[in-house]
Amino acid sequence: MGALTWIAGGAIVLYLIGFRIYGRFLSRVMNLSDSNPTPAAQINDGQDYIPTRPAILLSQHFAAIAAVGPIAGPILAGMQYGWFYGLLWIVIGAILVGGVHDFMALIASVRHGARSIGEVMKEYLGPKTALAFSLYIWFSLIYVIVVFTDLTAAAFVSRPILGNENFGPGVATSSLFYLGLSILLGVALTRFRMRLLTASLIFIPAIFGVIALGQKIPIVFPGDVLAQQRTWDAVILIYCFFASIIPMWVLLQPRGFLGGMILYATFIAGIFGIFFGRQAIHFPALPGGLLGADAMAPPIFPILFTTIACGACSGFHGLVGSGTTSKQLAKESHVPLVGYGGMLFESLVAVIAMATLMILSPGSMELDLGPDEIYARGLAHFMQAFGIPFAAGVTFGKLAFATFIYDTLDVSTRLGRYVCEEMTGIKGRWGSLAATAITLAIPFFCVFLTFRDAAGAPIPLWKTVWPAFGASNQLLAALTLAGVTIWLKKEGRNWLITALPAVFMTLVSLCSLCKIVWTKRAAGIIFDPVSLTAVVLLILAVGYISNVAVRFFKTKPAI
Repeated sequence: MGALTWIAGGAIVLYLIGFRIYGRFLSRVMNLSDSNPTPAAQINDGQDYIPTRPAILLSQHFAAIAAVGPIAGPILAGMQYGWFYGLLWIVIGAILVGGVHDFMALIASVRHGARSIGEVMKEYLGPKTALAFSLYIWFSLIYVIVVFTDLTAAAFVSRPILGNENFGPGVATSSLFYLGLSILLGVALTRFRMRLLTASLIFIPAIFGVIALGQKIPIVFPGDVLAQQRTWDAVILIYCFFASIIPMWVLLQPRGFLGGMILYATFIAGIFGIFFGRQAIHFPALPGGLLGADAMAPPIFPILFTTIACGACSGFHGLVGSGTTSKQLAKESHVPLVGYGGMLFESLVAVIAMATLMILSPGSMELDLGPDEIYARGLAHFMQAFGIPFAAGVTFGKLAFATFIYDTLDVSTRLGRYVCEEMTGIKGRWGSLAATAITLAIPFFCVFLTFRDAAGAPIPLWKTVWPAFGASNQLLAALTLAGVTIWLKKEGRNWLITALPAVFMTLVSLCSLCKIVWTKRAAGIIFDPVSLTAVVLLILAVGYISNVAVRFFKTKPAI
């Protein structure tokens, strides 16, 4: 076996050990019991609160949290620092930090009526601090929508320069068929009571059928790449509006299930390709020597830990867990599988993404392409071990990439609606429409902004805001862990399991935001969106952490 096989195999073994040992430890700390009715079982309104089978919920939760972060982050970090330190953070971080965060955010929401994590914190930090936290969550969700909308649009545009490998427009068609199949699956399962096994035998093969069909009828909008991308931006945001207000059984749940199947297929393609494809490692582990970075690269601490966010720890996961997943959890015993296990699954996605970079040689033409192309082409190389043509493999990889983002986009919009409704108190059908429109207004404005480099060439929006996106995401995880620590202490439980990760993530994110502000200031840039966002986040974070520290020392364990 080659080095790549040993590395991937070692990561999988560590995940299994972490799930069995640390996952069980967390379950004992929280005293999980199926005798405690979950909000989904108690309310069961058929709209937002729906007890869901763990297989479907895991797929839907995993598809929602596993966005572009575990693909783009590792590839971007690996190109800058080499793959060694990134892999360490991905595996160890997921087991000891990210998994704990996801597990605790989910169970905290379930034990508090499936309220969002911001609403849960109101009980322990007071209404003013909780409102500031909810505002931070809402802005973080807007950041997610902006970044992922632009990344999805970029994956769909036509690039004639790629010649026969111009797969984007065909992937756009396949993705629309995929959404249509999801709606049909939802109707089949809910209205016609089709058995899950029967539906799986019909709809899962259909997914792979639309992959081939999409390339035969590609969708190409008029104009250059930028014009096409903005058209797709608008189309995707309109989709998010409608997808976030319809009942979850219509699209979110079945799409999450089918999306999970696509993601599981990427596991099979990636892992078996790594084990049997005999791909060698060509990319350097430490391109800059022992410290892993060249003189032009930002320091490994803290930038590496915010560039690789979702693959190791992500505050966005807590929003999903406390926003949609907690409203579908049928039993408390499902928390380890869905919460902790979902994080480990996503971390494995990050390992596979890093592997697609590791097989490339320095100076390779593919390194000049975006993370979506590197990931898709890497998967295609792995799939060639099974005799699958390279073009089909790239198409599959790009659809999987789009699936990651699609599943996160409408979930983020729905969560933004929930948070907006909680903060404003608006209710009812018209309130849902208004909250959704308010949430999407800023992303709709932002995707039409144009940023340019020193030479005047346009810079992708997602790349412009990625540094602050990673830092804000990790800071959200730190704030969630810090707030949950107060809850655990008040309940007389082991609060160190969240306090230690909270301290680490706070240092990482605050240092990263300070680095962003300092770098922009040194370059003479003060009033751009990224630096202003970093300053606002710093102010909110310092105020929140200060309040948490005061509350922590005042909190007495319940007798």
